[in-house]
Amino acid sequence: MRTPRSVREADVAGRTVLVRSDLNVPLAEGRVADDTRIRASLPTLALLLERGAAEVRVCSHLGRPKTEEDRPKYGMAPVERRLRELLPDGRLRVLENTRFNPGETANDQAFARELAEGCDLYVDDAFGSAHRAHASTEAVAHLLPAYAGLLLLEELEHLGRLLGEVERPFVLVSGGAKVEDKLGVLRHLGGRADTVLIGGKMAAEIASQSPLEGVNVVLPSDVVAAAAFEPDAEAGVYPFDGLPEGWLGLDIGPESRRRFAEYLVRARTIFWNGPMGVFEWPRFAAGTRAIAEAVAANVDAFSVVGGADSVRALNELGLAERISWVSTGGGASLELLEGKELPGVAAIPSA
Repeated sequence: MRTPRSVREADVAGRTVLVRSDLNVPLAEGRVADDTRIRASLPTLALLLERGAAEVRVCSHLGRPKTEEDRPKYGMAPVERRLRELLPDGRLRVLENTRFNPGETANDQAFARELAEGCDLYVDDAFGSAHRAHASTEAVAHLLPAYAGLLLLEELEHLGRLLGEVERPFVLVSGGAKVEDKLGVLRHLGGRADTVLIGGKMAAEIASQSPLEGVNVVLPSDVVAAAAFEPDAEAGVYPFDGLPEGWLGLDIGPESRRRFAEYLVRARTIFWNGPMGVFEWPRFAAGTRAIAEAVAANVDAFSVVGGADSVRALNELGLAERISWVSTGGGASLELLEGKELPGVAAIPSA
């Protein structure tokens, strides 16, 4: 896999640096509710400041503003306050939410020139947006000398290990609701895995469509099903292929949890993306929790976890530090593991 040149190679002393970070964090009552992504951006920003950059301009999207009335709700002030608490330096400047500019949703040269104005070089550290050919992730890289940030490089290194020679058994765990979002990864990466464990709503779709020829797929044997899609609905444990008419499978069952954990405890390489059920509701969270605990307990395996819901489950259980690599990229991780080239990475010259 191609490696872009590193920010460590850049001469930044006395220069103004534009950095595309991923500061798309949840907000609550005007404050940052989870600063994980802000903390992940710190190593690159600190390196630039330590090496004498005159000014570091940080840009990012935040949420999905659609109208001018959304501007107060999605302003960057809370993000900037938290960033300055973690890295107090007057040379840091956080720019306006890039999503306020319509050029952010496309490779827009006018917006790219606006971002590049007054800057000497560009650093892309937003791996989670590297699969988008946007002005701040791709177009600006053609206007300034471009480098990859430390986080982006780490993502490429750790995810890239899954595409090379891996220690076996290699177990891939996939869940969530939409099989079409992950079908490319299941075909490309799943074909290299020894076992693919499928949970969540996508298990039913895989069972009915059979879209994964040549992949060793293991489906749940039992599920926790409910009479309605409600947190307090009547529920029970049923065979995967024997639900009462009209009932919905909302989690993998106890037998499936045990079987899946047996695969994971023997694994030496693990990739997990997607919950096993509606884990936001406590009655249907046991399957996702069991997978998280099994992956974290296998200290001999190289483990990678991606996807917002899977990462959230790890954080809520306090298990993230026991995973080899927790990816910050959702769609970007999937596209990379599907074998696609990421525009934000391709725009940076090779090392």
